[in-house]
Amino acid sequence: MSKTYPPPTAAIDPDPRKSWLRRALPLLGAHKWMFGTALASSALSLLVSVQVPTLIQDALDNSIVAHTVPLSTYMWWLVGLTAVMLIAGFFARQLLFRTAYKIEYDLRNLMYEHLTGLSFPFYDRSQTGQLISRANSDIRSVQMYLAFAPFMLVQCGIAVVAFGYMLAISMPLAILAMLPMPLVFVTSRQMQRSMFPVSWLIQARLADVATVVDENVNGVRVVKSFAAERRQLSLLQRAAIKVRWAYVKDADLRARWTPATQNLPRVGMAIVLLYGGFLAIQGNLGVGAILAFNSYLLMLQIPFTMLGMLIMMGQRASASAKRLYEVLDEKPEIVDATDAVPLTEARGDVVFDGVRFGYGDGPDVLDGFSLRLDSGETVALVGRTGSGKSTVARLLPRFYDVREGSVSVDGHDVRGVTLHSLRDTVGIVLDEPFLFSASVRDNIAYGRPDAEIAEIELVAKLAGAHEFITELAQGYDTVVGERGYTLSGGQRQRIAIARTLLVNPPVLILDDATSAIDVQVEQEIHAGLRTLFAGRTTLIIAHRLSTISLADRVVLLDEGRIVADGTHAELLESTPLYAEVLAQGNVHEGNVHEGDVHELGGVAR
Repeated sequence: MSKTYPPPTAAIDPDPRKSWLRRALPLLGAHKWMFGTALASSALSLLVSVQVPTLIQDALDNSIVAHTVPLSTYMWWLVGLTAVMLIAGFFARQLLFRTAYKIEYDLRNLMYEHLTGLSFPFYDRSQTGQLISRANSDIRSVQMYLAFAPFMLVQCGIAVVAFGYMLAISMPLAILAMLPMPLVFVTSRQMQRSMFPVSWLIQARLADVATVVDENVNGVRVVKSFAAERRQLSLLQRAAIKVRWAYVKDADLRARWTPATQNLPRVGMAIVLLYGGFLAIQGNLGVGAILAFNSYLLMLQIPFTMLGMLIMMGQRASASAKRLYEVLDEKPEIVDATDAVPLTEARGDVVFDGVRFGYGDGPDVLDGFSLRLDSGETVALVGRTGSGKSTVARLLPRFYDVREGSVSVDGHDVRGVTLHSLRDTVGIVLDEPFLFSASVRDNIAYGRPDAEIAEIELVAKLAGAHEFITELAQGYDTVVGERGYTLSGGQRQRIAIARTLLVNPPVLILDDATSAIDVQVEQEIHAGLRTLFAGRTTLIIAHRLSTISLADRVVLLDEGRIVADGTHAELLESTPLYAEVLAQGNVHEGNVHEGDVHELGGVAR
C-alpha cells in the first residue's frame, strides 16, 4: 500500500515578469517561523560574539594594565558569552538546515506534481535527461541560495554593528579602515556580470550529460546489440568536454575576481596597523583598543570573504531557477474544461465524428476519421503501419485533443468531461507495456492498490499470466527489474493486460497488446478475453488474424480514414486492401505466408 504524502506547502509566484527571487519567496514564506527563528538565533550568536573584543579590551586595560578589576571577572563573563553563542549557534544551524531541506522537499514535490499534470505533447518534445537535471541539481542550487543567502546577509548585518564599535574606538581609524570597501563592491558587481552566463552554461551542459547517460542506461540493450559502446562513450566524452570547458571558465573567472574581493579588506588592516600603531606610540590609543579594533576588522572581513561565495551561489541559483521556471511555467494543453462534468455509470457508446488530428505542427495523421462503437461491441481496427491506428487509441482517453471533429463517450464530448473520470472509464493496454521496479503484484494492482490478492490472481489468469508468475522465485512478490526487463516481452504484455483488467473499465483498448505473445499462448488467453469482452466496449488494434477473430466487426483504416467496415469475411471478400494488410501483418509476425490469408480467413469466419 503506497503512502499518501501531503502536497507542497507553497508554490512559486506565477507572474513571469517578476525576478526569479521574488517568484521563489513564497517557498520561504511557507516556513517563515522556523526560518525566522534560525536567523534570530544566528543574529543573537553574532551579536554576542561582537561583545567579545570589547570584553578583552576591558580585561587588558582594567586587569592587566590598571589592576582595578580581577581578571577572573572577565573570565566568567567570557564563559557565559561562549555558552550563549554555543546554544544560539546550535539552534541556528539546526533550524536553518531543517528549513533548507523543507524547501528542497517542496521544490521537488512541486516539480513532480507539475510534471504529472503536463500533457503528452510536452513529453514528446522534452528530453528525459534535461528534466532529471532540473529536478535534481537545479533544485539543489536554488535551495542552497534561498536558505543560506539570508544567513550570510545576517552576518553582513553584524558587520555594521562591528563597524559601530570601531567608530566608538576611533572614528578616523574606522573611516580609514573602510576606504577599500567601495572597491570591493565594484569588483563584486563585475564578478556577478561575468559569472551569470557561465553559470547558465554549466547547468545546461550538465543536463546534456544527464541526457546522454539516461539514454544509454535505458537503451543499453540497443547499444550492446549494435556493439556501439565506443561510439556512445565518444558521445559522452564530447558532452563531458563541454562541461569541463564551462567549469574551467567558471574557475578562471573565480580565480580572477575572488582574490580581489577577499583581500581588498586586508588593505584596511594594513592601514589600521600603520595609523593605529602611530596613535599608540603617541599615547592616544591603548593597546587593548588596537587589539579590539583588529578583532572587529577581522569580523568585517568574514562577510566580504563570503561575498564572493554569495555571488557565485546567486548566479548559479539564478540560472537554475530560470531553467526550473521553463518547466513550471509550461501550461498543460489537456485540462478539464471549466464546466467539465464527471463521466459516471458509462455504458460505453463511443463515437469518432469527422476527426482530424496531427502531432504538433506536423501533417494530419487522421483526416475525416469517423467510427462508432456501440455499447458492448468489440471492434478490430486494422491498417498498414503508420495509418493512424495507435493515434485513435490515444485520442479516446484524451491524451491529445483533436484539431477538428469530436470524440464522445455516451454522447459526452471527451473535452467536456473530467479527465479523471474519462480515464477511469477508458482502459488502455499499449503495445509497449511499461512495468515499474516493483513486485508483480504491485504492478498488476497499480490502478487499484487496495485490490485483494484473489482479484489480482483472477485477472492474471484471464490474461494468461498466472502460470508463469507462480513459477517466478517469489511468485507475485517477485520484484521485476527496471521497466520489467527481467521478464520477456510477452510476459510484460500479459501483466499489462492484467493491470488494465483489474480496474474493470467499461471501455477497453488493446493497442496491439498481444504482439509479443506467441500464437499458442495467445490462443490460451482468448477464452478469458472473450468472457471479459462480454458487455464491455472494446477496440482492438491488431495485425494477427487470431486476434481479429475476437472482434464482432472489423474496420480498415487507410491514410487516416475508414475505407471499409464489416465482418472479417465481408472485408476479405470485398476489399483487396484488407487481404493485403493482413498478409503483410502476419508475414511480419512470422505466423503465415501471404498465400494462406484466404485459408485462415475461412477458419476465422
